[in-house]
Amino acid sequence: MSKRSERKEEHLALAQMFFNKQKENSFDQMHLLRPTLPESKVDQASIRTSFLGKEVSAPFFIEAMTGGSEKSKKINRQLGSVAAKENIALALGSASILVKENEQLSSFTVAREQDPDGLLFANVNPLTPASDAAKIVQELQADALQIHLNVVQEAAMPEGERDFCWLNNMLEIRQAVTVPIIIKEVGFGFDQASLKKLKDAGFDLFDIGGMGGTNFAQIENSRNQYNLSYLSSLGLPTVITSLIAEKMQLDFFVSGGVRNPLDVLKGLALGGKLVGIANTFLQQLMQHDTEGLIEEIQEWKKELAILLAVFGKNDVNSLSSLKRYYDLPLKNQIDQII
Repeated sequence: MSKRSERKEEHLALAQMFFNKQKENSFDQMHLLRPTLPESKVDQASIRTSFLGKEVSAPFFIEAMTGGSEKSKKINRQLGSVAAKENIALALGSASILVKENEQLSSFTVAREQDPDGLLFANVNPLTPASDAAKIVQELQADALQIHLNVVQEAAMPEGERDFCWLNNMLEIRQAVTVPIIIKEVGFGFDQASLKKLKDAGFDLFDIGGMGGTNFAQIENSRNQYNLSYLSSLGLPTVITSLIAEKMQLDFFVSGGVRNPLDVLKGLALGGKLVGIANTFLQQLMQHDTEGLIEEIQEWKKELAILLAVFGKNDVNSLSSLKRYYDLPLKNQIDQII
């Protein structure tokens, strides 16, 4: 097994080791005002939505996780099967490994084989050569390409990148690919200045990836001979970085610490087009296999439809009109940052 593939499998094991479904995050300090008399009824069709011309059964998706090793090939096969059966979108983990190790291609294409018609996102790092990024999109038959920005992770990673001058190459990738580009954070959130820089450069779709879920600084620190645990606190909570994107009137996905259907509802209320879930679904898959994850997703759909009715709404696009309020610690942060 190559060093890159070995790292992929280490990440999976460490994500499982650090997983805590009850971990508190900024969603706990955000509240939605519920109408006592909603005058509504539960309708499973209320949570259906569409993106890039494809209709999906729910406004949440399986967020980018893995690819590039034998273990991740099995996981991506399972995730592709789940996405197909439940008609939800699927984002694959970083495929940049294919630039050096094309023999790992099947660990990514296996998802598309399982879900030939579904909504699928490829994923690369920002320094991936543009021609390789275009080839990856074509080989994976992806509907969109995520370019992930993971500065804090790279800083904590023993073999991490030390060149963070990424924008010019990202622009080259955009010129080379023919599908929409999604600029994605990996769990530390976007600040307003960076979003403005990206918007001014012509990027118009974002996956805000805020703090609150899997912490890749923590994961990489456990692989590092030096103690870089202080990097784990660098970043913006998911609610705050979502509010920044909403204020800038951007199109964005909400991800980072989504644990249950109420978190999904809050992400949609913040203005997210879709809401991404990674480790919560991954651990369900690891513990209960494909059928266990299918059952959980089906339950989330039922509960989300119930929540829409509880809040007096009959479609996901109307959720951004819900009145929100915040606990004082989060409100103080919002007032200082936004």
